[in-house]
Amino acid sequence: MSKDIVRYDPDKRLSDMVEYDGTLYLAGQVGEDVKVGIKEQTESILRQIDKLLARGGSDKTKIVSAVVYVSDMRLKPKMDEAWLAWMDSKSAPARACVEARLGSADTLVEIMCVAIK
Repeated sequence: MSKDIVRYDPDKRLSDMVEYDGTLYLAGQVGEDVKVGIKEQTESILRQIDKLLARGGSDKTKIVSAVVYVSDMRLKPKMDEAWLAWMDSKSAPARACVEARLGSADTLVEIMCVAIK
């Protein structure tokens, strides 16, 4: 039996989310306003993740893995403030946080994750 791959909002480079066999793979999400601080960018990203997961029939309690990229590890505590306010501690995923050069100088954080339906 062949399983379908569902691509959400694809363009020539990427899809915002790909679904396969009950698993949702989210592309790296960045804040909608890169002129604000890392906490606000993170909050924006987490709202985007909520919306994408809802479209796929899931929610944040079903995230199994997340990778957070920050432009400067010294900013991590402010990102963590937003993350901890959003994430239910009883359903926290496996998570890594890595310092990386991101898509623009104003992009302070990018988050990608994998969730189950």
